[in-house]
Amino acid sequence: MTDPALLAGLANEILSRTSSTARVQEIVQLSLAPVFLLAAIGAVLNVMNMRLIWIVDRVRKLEKAERTAGLQDREVEELPALRKRQRYAQYAINLSSTAALIICLVIALMFISAFVKPAIGTLVAICWVGAMALVIAALLFFMQETRIATATAKERRRISRNIEAKAGDE
Repeated sequence: MTDPALLAGLANEILSRTSSTARVQEIVQLSLAPVFLLAAIGAVLNVMNMRLIWIVDRVRKLEKAERTAGLQDREVEELPALRKRQRYAQYAINLSSTAALIICLVIALMFISAFVKPAIGTLVAICWVGAMALVIAALLFFMQETRIATATAKERRRISRNIEAKAGDE
């Protein structure tokens, strides 16, 4: 069991370390950069989610048309490219969400590090670099998705045929 006197001493030390309004204000100011990054990631996530919703709806519509009418028209031919866009968008969303979670961890660690004796600045730095790497990877996947989306219909059908050929080879 834990000693009540030890817990009381620890609580007293935490209270004395956090009682300085100036110190808490300084930590809040330091955490603003990660908070702004968090807001930016949220905005990009919103855009990515809207694109993913559109892609999923389009895939479902084309799959339904293909099943019910047995269509093999040019629109249905674009399904592999749409599915690839869907995968890229999902990867981008997953990476962005993970980065946002790590940034929340960075903010929490910044507050904790100001009030505990063990220095955890290295952990904060590692988390920050990891979050940036995830944001970069997410933006690269998002760029790939938009590259396919902005291709002409003819180019998307060519991309789809290449995807199907590669899938057939494997």
